[in-house]
Amino acid sequence: MTFLALIASDYKKYKKYGGNFITIVFFTQGFWALFQYRIAHGIFSSITIPLLRQLLLFVCLLWQKGIEVTTGISIPASAKIGHSFYIGHFGGIILNSNAVIGNNCNISQGVTIGVSGIGERRGVPLIGNNVYVGANSVVAGKIIIEDNVLVGACSLVTSDIKTNSVVLGVPAIVVSDKSSEGYI
Repeated sequence: MTFLALIASDYKKYKKYGGNFITIVFFTQGFWALFQYRIAHGIFSSITIPLLRQLLLFVCLLWQKGIEVTTGISIPASAKIGHSFYIGHFGGIILNSNAVIGNNCNISQGVTIGVSGIGERRGVPLIGNNVYVGANSVVAGKIIIEDNVLVGACSLVTSDIKTNSVVLGVPAIVVSDKSSEGYI
């Protein structure tokens, strides 16, 4: 998708959950952070002239830090996030710079997607499409969260999760196969 198509898909996702243009653009902190990320990631991915790239990325880093301080949402430019991404509530959201998140995903407040593990198991999660990550959850380590997964609130996910699973707990275990349908 093009840069503008990604922003449009994110906006449509926010509109789906209610709100008009003014509310989404001026009062929705998750959209602010995502808009800043899309611009920074576009520069990170497409600008190849070294000096121009470094200058623009520095400006984006300052903008990102402003968003981070204002909203509590940290999304580095090097993270990879698919279209139609939605941040339900602002505050305490940390994404690792190597995070990979698929299309049509939702995350809530207090979510960390980060690095963990030892040796070959050290790394960052690969998150599939249509995944919902509940409030105050941590998804960490070199793991794969397949498509249509629901991670319940306050869960710690450190192992692979199969398609259509609902996981909950510390450490997270599969409690159902009803998928994320209805949560996305």
